[in-house]
Amino acid sequence: MSNENTSAKFDNPLDSTLSAASRFAIEIAAWVAGPWAAADLAGTWLATLPALAILVALPGVFSTTGDKRHVVVAVPGRVRFLIEFLLTVVAIASALLVWTYIGAIVVTVIAVFMFITGAPRAMWLISNEPPDWPLPTKR
Repeated sequence: MSNENTSAKFDNPLDSTLSAASRFAIEIAAWVAGPWAAADLAGTWLATLPALAILVALPGVFSTTGDKRHVVVAVPGRVRFLIEFLLTVVAIASALLVWTYIGAIVVTVIAVFMFITGAPRAMWLISNEPPDWPLPTKR
């Protein structure tokens, strides 16, 4: 039995599975290492709460129309790219601060892979052009 009538599949043609998976890995690294680094720098675990809230809310709330199925707050592509770049910087810097050099190298390799596999999507985001593919309909 198919669910095509209840939920239409939405795919950004510029986003690949590898690009999305590596982007998610960077988000996870930022979500884990970022608050940990904030706690180390602040000297208290209480710093993890606002750090985690900000790092999770940024990519979850702000999206570009045509990039994601559900857009909570629509922002221009350049803003979305800046959010993803900021998460990458946080992931690498925090991994270097709280993990071993090997952990930071692994996160950096994943980030490079993310930017290589996601280059078409990143170029589209930076261009601020509207999508030229079918968008999901609201139900």
